[in-house]
Amino acid sequence: MDAWSDRVEDLLYDGEDVERRVDLGDAAVVVTSHRVLAFTPQLDGKNFREVKRPNVSGAALSTTAESNFLAMGVRAGLYGVLLLSIGLVVDFSALMGGVSLSGGGTQELGIGNVLGMVEGMISLIGQLDYYMRLFGALLLVFAIVPLGVYAWTRERHLVIEVAGDDDIHVAVPEDAGDAVERVRAAVLPEGVPAERSSGLLGGSLNPFE
Repeated sequence: MDAWSDRVEDLLYDGEDVERRVDLGDAAVVVTSHRVLAFTPQLDGKNFREVKRPNVSGAALSTTAESNFLAMGVRAGLYGVLLLSIGLVVDFSALMGGVSLSGGGTQELGIGNVLGMVEGMISLIGQLDYYMRLFGALLLVFAIVPLGVYAWTRERHLVIEVAGDDDIHVAVPEDAGDAVERVRAAVLPEGVPAERSSGLLGGSLNPFE
């Protein structure tokens, strides 16, 4: 854990006391009588952020991840299922099996080569269900890759909502338990529900302003 999170007393102002501390793996949230201190050494950006408690409007759990990979995986999976379903249901060879353009008259008319190309296309269409099954299966296999990347990059964050400024994000480990509820209970005034806190904490009562 970052050394400063173990030296919170050095960051306190005169008359400021620590009311609650919540450790979240390598991160920590310290709620004092006047401020909320967040130590986030494992995230990009600042290792430490502070906000005066009257400006804290709530705390909630959110999930962040590379959403582009999720969209890519879902699209590939849907297309794969669609192609595979059509390839299994529709028998193109049966539909095109009765079509034949061969005949002696075609050579006499001088269009035998053209009709040969058309018959080749008809034969290819007759195998379309096979190719649909093949590409559908390949798309389903491919969909696993971006979905796996999405799952790998997925992180849970404790978001401390700050009025008039950027919210504070703190990574939350899987074994955090009720850490979010403890932080929410600590940062909000007693008896104030989270959904109403933004309106009630609009004014600043902090003596350090």
